[in-house]
Amino acid sequence: MNRALPMDGVHNFRDYGGYAVSGGGRVRRGVLFRSGQHCDATDADLAAIDALDLRHVIDMRGNSEREKYPCRRGADFGAELVFYDGETAALAPHVEAAQGALNQTIAHEKMEQLYRNLPFRAPLIAILRDYFAALAQGQGASLVHCLAGKDRTGMAVALLHHSLGVHPDDAMDDFLLTNTVGNMDARIAAGAETIRAKWGGIDDATIRVLMGVDPRYLEAARKAVETEHGSIDAFLSDMLGVDDARRGALRLHLVEA
Repeated sequence: MNRALPMDGVHNFRDYGGYAVSGGGRVRRGVLFRSGQHCDATDADLAAIDALDLRHVIDMRGNSEREKYPCRRGADFGAELVFYDGETAALAPHVEAAQGALNQTIAHEKMEQLYRNLPFRAPLIAILRDYFAALAQGQGASLVHCLAGKDRTGMAVALLHHSLGVHPDDAMDDFLLTNTVGNMDARIAAGAETIRAKWGGIDDATIRVLMGVDPRYLEAARKAVETEHGSIDAFLSDMLGVDDARRGALRLHLVEA
């Protein structure tokens, strides 16, 4: 199953539907998309995005990221933009983790620690609540993105998959697609420019760790949530407003037989 949508200037653009869910059915295809930022989108990219007829675009970035990397929009862009008016992270997570990342081992450790903390950042919780609320409206296709489309976006998608009943192994597979989808060299080069502009000369191998994902990262976030809240279901209900009623609305709009 080819999930990637080929883009020239938007990295990691893909459909995260199609997975089987518990109780029968599959997550709908063609309504759930994820990506990195759109600052470098080409005119052809914008036309392809407009053709998706997006109803919501959930931008997980903070104000400073949006100002520094403003998203281009197509002539027919008509989606409602959902965002947090503030900072969802002091820096994009992969840029934050790069501080003091002297080698690949340290980079892995810092990314794991970052994922342990991500679910408890109040601004990120706020935009995650808005993400679930938007999708529960069932108005049509949506896109969720951040800067690189892998950390904040990856956590949002994993939580949605869980709420819909996608098996954890399938949710992990989707998370790891970041490492293989699209033009990896171009995506890593773009990330390297941002990271080195902030922290200086970090070697290529360490940059590749920071720009990728690893099963240990998502597992670190899951375990932190379970330790703090008892279960991911409790976290979804108590912190993100995804109670039984909202989960039912999500399944109604996003799962097909």
